[in-house]
Amino acid sequence: MDRLRQDFSLSALVAGLIAVIISYAGPLIIVFQAAHQAQLSNEATASWIWAISIGSGLTGLLLSWKLRVPVITAWSTPGAALLVSMLPTVSLAQAVGAYIVASLLIAVIALSGAFDKLMRRLPKAIAAAMLAGILFRFGAELFSSIRLQPLLVLSMLAAYLLFKRLSPRYAILSVLVVGCGLATSMGQLDTDALVLELAVPLWTAPQWSWHAIVNIGLPLALVSLTGQSVPGIAVLRTAGYQTAARPIVSVTAIGSLLLAPFACHGVNLAAITAAICTGREAHENPDKRYIAGIACGAFYLLMGTFGATLASVFAALPREMIAALAGLALFGAIATGLTGAMADEKQREPALITFLVTASGMSFLGLGAAFWGLIFGLVAFFALGYTRPHTAHTGARVGEQR
Repeated sequence: MDRLRQDFSLSALVAGLIAVIISYAGPLIIVFQAAHQAQLSNEATASWIWAISIGSGLTGLLLSWKLRVPVITAWSTPGAALLVSMLPTVSLAQAVGAYIVASLLIAVIALSGAFDKLMRRLPKAIAAAMLAGILFRFGAELFSSIRLQPLLVLSMLAAYLLFKRLSPRYAILSVLVVGCGLATSMGQLDTDALVLELAVPLWTAPQWSWHAIVNIGLPLALVSLTGQSVPGIAVLRTAGYQTAARPIVSVTAIGSLLLAPFACHGVNLAAITAAICTGREAHENPDKRYIAGIACGAFYLLMGTFGATLASVFAALPREMIAALAGLALFGAIATGLTGAMADEKQREPALITFLVTASGMSFLGLGAAFWGLIFGLVAFFALGYTRPHTAHTGARVGEQR
């Protein structure tokens, strides 16, 4: 506890809070959409939110504390997107059975060491380009939001630039304060969306269905690994953290397994929100950024406890404010990704292809842009004759001083 007090910083706490705000203001909408399409009861939906919140909180907090690395976990966003179309085709009990199979499959892959071997062989430029491509739309949405809310967004941008010059550690905190203050004074808060309600976990016994396992379980494991865990590890590597993937992926898989009967479709490494907590904005000293991971986990647990109430608070914030906050918070991560992608001239074209495909937001055969960006980039890498990829992000932390 003494070290925790010594390493604590307001900037890391704010980074964890912003990561949670962005998670609940964006990806949670997909969960609600899937629940609506499947006509789940309010109790089942509340249990689903409780389970993914508690799972994200516990795994992220424990891993960050144990590894002293800002490990940010979250529910599987591509998995939730998959469920929008597939969950209506099965019962909730059959879906729970598929969730269990997916969690077991991910745990086996992680514990076998196969995932670590994959990450060691991934060229560092392609990993960095994939990260930059994933985050690109968030930076772009910052400026596209100006059209709808010019005063709000431009004021947040001005606050960021001012504090980035005067006190960089508190730049994002200033943006959050300015955004909330302006949104309140302008009457932009949707108070009608606010509700007072605690989430109650609802146990659902699994039923086993080959249809659910093949159409939900296996694809869920695939998109969770390729769409979340690969870019999630890439975020850590790009930030200079060389932690093995095995304990992180296996712990999140086990957490998902235990919470599956409460409708948790999967908890895994975060990518977008993780980038907020692994950069300089969280703390200048990379060894103290794990506090952001602990803070993020604690806020997730709080959200899980108060469930729909706090989720509705974030839903009340203007979309343009959330977009601006996310874009500004990810400036550093986008710059780091682009720098890593273009640094090696020999890997520049494969990295560029990876970036463009990932940033395009394309979807093909049910798989997202991050997966296809990785595939196209690797094909280009080997097609251009680079048969011996460098180990991804080896050595000391890039650009960091101890």
